[in-house]
Amino acid sequence: MSKIDFGPLEQALQDSDVTEIMVNSFNSIFLEKKGQIESAPFKFVDQRAYEEMIHAILFLSKKDATSSLLFDGVLPDGARFNITLPPLSPKSPTLTIRKHLISNSSLDMLVHRGSISPKAAGFLSACVRGRINVIVSGGTGTGKTTLLNALVSNIPANERVITIEDTPEIRLKQPNWIQLITNKDAKNPVNARECLVNALRMRPDRILVGECRGGEAADMLQAMNTGHEGSLTTIHANTANDCLDRLESLVIEGSKEISVKAVRRHITQAIDLIVQLRRGRHGARYISEITEVVGMEGEVITKGTVFHVPEGKSSGNDLISTGMVPSFLQRLEEKDIRFPPRFFDPKTPGTF
Repeated sequence: MSKIDFGPLEQALQDSDVTEIMVNSFNSIFLEKKGQIESAPFKFVDQRAYEEMIHAILFLSKKDATSSLLFDGVLPDGARFNITLPPLSPKSPTLTIRKHLISNSSLDMLVHRGSISPKAAGFLSACVRGRINVIVSGGTGTGKTTLLNALVSNIPANERVITIEDTPEIRLKQPNWIQLITNKDAKNPVNARECLVNALRMRPDRILVGECRGGEAADMLQAMNTGHEGSLTTIHANTANDCLDRLESLVIEGSKEISVKAVRRHITQAIDLIVQLRRGRHGARYISEITEVVGMEGEVITKGTVFHVPEGKSSGNDLISTGMVPSFLQRLEEKDIRFPPRFFDPKTPGTF
């Protein structure tokens, strides 16, 4: 593939501190750098130079600039892009690039960044290896996919894993890994739900869905309840409670005839852990809470916080155990995964 001339954007693309590039017009460019948005110290020569780059991206991505006014895609280096064209954005075409910075994600790296404490990282590593079903929850830009990549790096190499995404962001080293990408082409569309239904026919040990955002949520829960333990996905939600509400809404959307109580029962049978992400005051991304979905009392889902960041703190380094012992420990012990004595005591320091 021919190389795209990104002009003044090239320096931002090469800067490891820059995570997002936002171009409003040829002379209005903003960068997200270390979690903070700032005005870029550069611009394009003129609007024509900027628009030529926009059309080069569309051409090399095999997208027809006359067929729509907005486009999503992936650059050759794996970065995601979004483009809008006039009259949708009447003053100028816009370009947003979310850089691909997650290929080497690991829980150790997140500990180093201050996104999670060593003790909580050891707990999550054990949960993934022990085939606990996990949903990663967070708002926009909180690092959901980065955490998902860090978690899946703990999946044993002898398992068959199928990933389902709209854009390819999950990276696995497993030799038996099948990657399914949705297709928005009007001639041959395939959505996430269709990918998931097909994945169940491919003899997976685990299924990973990049993000549950539609009717596939119902099928994901069904997969988790029918032998595909250790599956993971992400969801857009700001708290653990919001995560459960959002998941409930998505399942009802995909299966309108099912009752709310039945949906909640499916959720409690399928999801073991919610890992909640947050952005701090200065833009730092961190895990704020790890919550077990315990069961139901009447028609209400019950849950318990296993790790949390105490009030007044805003760093994953402060993520500590609450004293709650997860109810799924026996399932881990059956797989020879055991925690040290008093591991879940808040006063017990260290890692696992």
